Amino acid sequence: MINLTQITWHKSKNTVTLKFSDETGGTLGAEYLRIFSPSAEVRGHGGGEPMLVLGKEQVKIVAIEPVGRYALKFTFDDGHNSGLYDWRTLHALCQQQTELWQGYLDRLARVGIERTPATQVKNTLFTDVLAASQST
Repeated sequence: MINLTQITWHKSKNTVTLKFSDETGGTLGAEYLRIFSPSAEVRGHGGGEPMLVLGKEQVKIVAIEPVGRYALKFTFDDGHNSGLYDWRTLHALCQQQTELWQGYLDRLARVGIERTPATQVKNTLFTDVLAASQST
C-alpha cells in the first residue's frame, strides 16, 4: 500500500509537491489537479469518459485539508471542493502526469478547443508607451 509521506504547498507557484512511501513523488499544479479531480462531477456518476473540464488555467488552490489518513480535499477558487484525492489517486496523478496531460490536450484538440495558458502580468503598457514616444 502506498502512503503519502510529505506534502508541500507552494502557494506562490500554485502547486503541491508530494512524496510517497515508495520514494516516488511529483509536483502537481492546480489546473492539473482541478481537471483530474476524482469527484463524481468530473469523473461522472456511471463511469465512462470523464467530463472535459475547461477554462481552469487560472484556477488556484485556496485550501488543502486532510481526510482521515487516506486522502486530501482540495478547495479551488472556482468553488470546486467535492473530490477526495486518496493516496492511490495522487500517486497515479504523479506517475502518469505526462500521459494524462497529453491525453487532455489531445481531447481538447479533437473538439477544436484551444487551451489558453496561464499568463503572467507583463509590463507591455510601459513598453508600448516607450515605443510610441520614440516614434514621434
